[in-house]
Amino acid sequence: MVKHIIVWTLKEMPEAEKKSVKAEIKAGLEGLKGRIPGLIDIKVITEGRLDTSNADLMLDSTFESFDALKGYTVHPEHVAVATNKVRPFVSNRACLDFEA
Repeated sequence: MVKHIIVWTLKEMPEAEKKSVKAEIKAGLEGLKGRIPGLIDIKVITEGRLDTSNADLMLDSTFESFDALKGYTVHPEHVAVATNKVRPFVSNRACLDFEA
């Protein structure tokens, strides 16, 4: 199995807009479960952030293999979510992929 973890910092925006953006990212990415080959699990953490955090939200996903992760990155449904719901609102992204 392969874990794909991403943390994002959102661009500056009013809190109400930030809450809406987080909800759209969560719905878009979690909606990919069962739609992309090799994607075992996908969760987006948007709530419970402590003041010691320096990111706004986190993706925690699990894939059958590294090849499945590579397929996910170019899958049209993932590309659409990333292009329309994530990238326009993000100022910083950090990623950690590893075998579990």
